[in-house]
Amino acid sequence: MPYEYPKFEYRRSPDQDTVDPVRHPVVIIGAGPVGLALAIDLALKQVPVVLLEALDTISVGSRAICFAKRTLEVCERLGLGGRLLEKGVTWKKGKVFFGEDEVYEFDLLPEDGHQFPAFINLQQYYIELYAIERAQELKEFIDLRWCSELQGINYGENGVHLTVGTPDGTYQLDCDWLIAADGSRSFCRKTLGLEFEGRTFDDQFLIADIKTKVEMPPVRHFWFAPTFTDADSALLHMQPDDVWRLDFQIGPKADAVKEMQIEKVMSRVRGMLGDEIEPDLEWISVYRFQSRCIRNFRHGRVIFSGDAAHQVSPFGARGANSGIQDAENLAWKLQLVLKELAPESLLDSYNSERIYAAEENIRHSTQSTDFIAPKGAVSLAYRNAVLSLAKQYKFARPLINSGRLSTPTVHLESTLNTADIDSWLGQLSPGAPAADAPLQTPKGECWLLSQLKGDFTLLYFTDGAVPEDVEAELRRLSENAVLVKPLVIGLNSESQGVSLFDLLGLAALRYDARNGTTYLLRPDQHISARWKRFAKDAVRKALKRATCN
Repeated sequence: MPYEYPKFEYRRSPDQDTVDPVRHPVVIIGAGPVGLALAIDLALKQVPVVLLEALDTISVGSRAICFAKRTLEVCERLGLGGRLLEKGVTWKKGKVFFGEDEVYEFDLLPEDGHQFPAFINLQQYYIELYAIERAQELKEFIDLRWCSELQGINYGENGVHLTVGTPDGTYQLDCDWLIAADGSRSFCRKTLGLEFEGRTFDDQFLIADIKTKVEMPPVRHFWFAPTFTDADSALLHMQPDDVWRLDFQIGPKADAVKEMQIEKVMSRVRGMLGDEIEPDLEWISVYRFQSRCIRNFRHGRVIFSGDAAHQVSPFGARGANSGIQDAENLAWKLQLVLKELAPESLLDSYNSERIYAAEENIRHSTQSTDFIAPKGAVSLAYRNAVLSLAKQYKFARPLINSGRLSTPTVHLESTLNTADIDSWLGQLSPGAPAADAPLQTPKGECWLLSQLKGDFTLLYFTDGAVPEDVEAELRRLSENAVLVKPLVIGLNSESQGVSLFDLLGLAALRYDARNGTTYLLRPDQHISARWKRFAKDAVRKALKRATCN
């Protein structure tokens, strides 16, 4: 049975019956994964949100399925991580084939000691449904309005005036900030006349979601020049509910109508999975992929996120993962600006950081697509030579690009960072997302990232008792206008007055920590600054820098 999409009831808002437009702090356009994530994050920060969705259901069709570890960590903070992990198919390994030969196997998370896996596969409609249910739990702060289509935007320096269409007719609405999360065909982007710059790839890809019983491990399979089909490449992903995602590269000149004929699709499916299967087709479509971006994500009081701001090819699973990280980056900055704890210039850092992330994703996505679909004889010869060598020679394997899979962007050049003054080991640095690690409490095990609740956090490591002057400053920071929550981690069981212990030593290893090591973490869990020894003045200066104060 195909997935049955839920229907959500249109309800008339009191805003539709006022003489003058009602003004709200934040209006978000689009109840997809990005808009929902942002609404939930703001609600948890007690910022009221109006969320407008033109449809009365969740996204229909074959959309995002691969959700990365960092996205799951974000969703855990939003109250969704456990549910996504329970439903999704966990995986971390991939196999690459050239013809019939397996040439390379990779492991995206070879080390232990992480709460979440490298990836899960989960249909986007589940992500959206769970997020909607979470939003309903936060209805004190989230006003989700179905069948509410944005039809007009008039923005100025002090706010945005909106025209909203409903089954009962149009009404007017005002807001301090408008967030455009309305997808690749964004009404907001078109209304503001913003150019979507980039390229469209010539090659076409057939995507089929099928439901069938197949005994295979949850491993990503990618074939270059597969022998079981005339497609130039093929990709296979397992999803929950016995659903499989199949991608076939059918070339730029293929007739899309003919390729979507049931007999043609079934021939390709059975070639990949075996003649004995009897699949049900959930979705079939043919795409040409695009890599595009607008030049600025902030236009006065209109801010763009997700596919409304940037679009990439699906190879590498960078679309939805990047969009949810857009939302995480924006939420805390918007909260501080609304509460007048930071100037509007803080939102310019959203623009610069997430444009950098979008450009990084577009670059990786473009390189992946160019390797998968070479544009000439020389490029094809190079690719095939790499694949032929990779089976025997390790040096060739990093050159294979079947879709460099999504990793979180490290904002190395962010103006919010405080530069290191000490030497450090490991991969963490200012601008990087914090690393997870298992910790011990008197009641049992927990995870480091689960202790970060969406505020600035001062992470302090100690091998004994916390010095009195440090303890006093931690207390003052917790009472600061811009709240900074202290998180003290004992490096051993001898640490006194501490409730969190790094007994396995993984936190110390990943943070290159010793007695007195201190990290200032942003509300989005990215590292703002770090020091080998605690320094009160340095911490306060870094906090001001991180908030543009």
